Amino acid sequence: MFKYYSITQYHQDLHAGTATCVEAVQHYLQQIEARRHLNAYVYIYAEEALKRAAELDASRKAGKPTGKLHGVVIALKDVIAYKDHPLTAASKILEGFKPVFNATAVERLLAEEAIIIGSTNCDEFAMGSTNENSSFGKVLNALDETRVPGGSSGGSAVAVQASQCMVSLGSDTGGSVRQPADFCGVVGLKPTYGRISRHGLIAYASSFDQIGIFANNVPDVASVLEVIAGPDDFDSTGAQQPVYAYSHLTPLPSKPLRIAYFKEALESPALDKEIRDSILEFTQKLQADGHTVAPVDFEYLDFIVPTYYVLTTAEASSNLSRYDGVRYGHRNVEKNISLTNFYNATRSEGFGWEVKRRIMLGTFVLSAGYYDAYFTKAQQVRKLLVEKINLIFSQFDAILLPTAPSTAWTIGEKTEDPISMYLADIFTVFSNLTGIPTISIPLFWHSNGMPYGLQIMTNQFSELYLLQLSQMWMQQFRTAG
Repeated sequence: MFKYYSITQYHQDLHAGTATCVEAVQHYLQQIEARRHLNAYVYIYAEEALKRAAELDASRKAGKPTGKLHGVVIALKDVIAYKDHPLTAASKILEGFKPVFNATAVERLLAEEAIIIGSTNCDEFAMGSTNENSSFGKVLNALDETRVPGGSSGGSAVAVQASQCMVSLGSDTGGSVRQPADFCGVVGLKPTYGRISRHGLIAYASSFDQIGIFANNVPDVASVLEVIAGPDDFDSTGAQQPVYAYSHLTPLPSKPLRIAYFKEALESPALDKEIRDSILEFTQKLQADGHTVAPVDFEYLDFIVPTYYVLTTAEASSNLSRYDGVRYGHRNVEKNISLTNFYNATRSEGFGWEVKRRIMLGTFVLSAGYYDAYFTKAQQVRKLLVEKINLIFSQFDAILLPTAPSTAWTIGEKTEDPISMYLADIFTVFSNLTGIPTISIPLFWHSNGMPYGLQIMTNQFSELYLLQLSQMWMQQFRTAG
């Protein structure tokens, strides 16, 4: 029977002849079918995945060099373009649309011989924290099917959690990789803004969006990041910094670390007591090991969520204006109506309620009478946050935070209270506002039987250090479920 623990072990088995790419794909297709009710996938590319696996097996057996991700089975969130395959952002308005090019990240995966097994479910246009806002229906948490998997990349998180692929890609605008990783007990990385090209990623809020990575372990995240990171001529916001050999996770030097945490975050009344106690106990262990762990005052905590939602909804209202039914996707078929009525009807039919809510919010904050009062003020707060984070990283190596205020909540628990759902992003949106790399690693288990993680933040473009730190702590402190 096919067994998978890490990409490195998988490649060793392939070269030893004790596993094949075809066996791997067959295994994951069986897992997908066995738990199809989880609704993690919206499209499955079984036939072509098996064909590509057979081609890779033949190539390897013929002695040809293998790519860095040779035979690695990967799923893509349904906001990442895969040429000639459906791309809908889980929305009716993009029904029937197929892109004519690959996202840069996908192009790089394929160049290193990865196998794309399917597209995963998500909140419509990546707007949501529960994966309940999808035209394909909700996704279920594989550990407790009465609970949400988190969002918006819930399908990608569950695909890894339920062993329906090896690695998956998601997108993170305000925590949409880290929060589902936390709820599902897997590793979720959001890199520095610009570290991975956004070319081929459907935009929600362009100055926030970043492709992220889900996996069961840190080395697998590192291996995929090494392949898909780097400059891109198709993305003017892409970073020009060199790509490091992230997959070579050498141990950190044994010197004391300087770790900060936000005192206000751990004192937040919204934070579950068990999560608070676990993180405080974790800091005490670090101190006992000789590291410096200190609270820092973060006076802007209450401004983070409002700032995030003002700016992201403003960008969303602009980005989503292109979906009008004229060139592609859903269109209203009523005849003899004005162009304005055609737009109104098409968008009313095509967009779900959460997307409409955010478009309206964004249009409001950009309107003539409120632009300075909301949008300009939010931009000013964002600048203050960047200045604050630069000051903190001049004194510390990393920042620790909870990933979410609680473990995964039950399905339907927050759908009638969108404000409560928005406030649940309080610990994740900060790193999108400032563009720094952040990871959620699954270290703990709650008394309710659900996992929860630790969120680690480091300075811009220090992904290698972030991954090394995460790997060390996963090995030292991860508790069994």
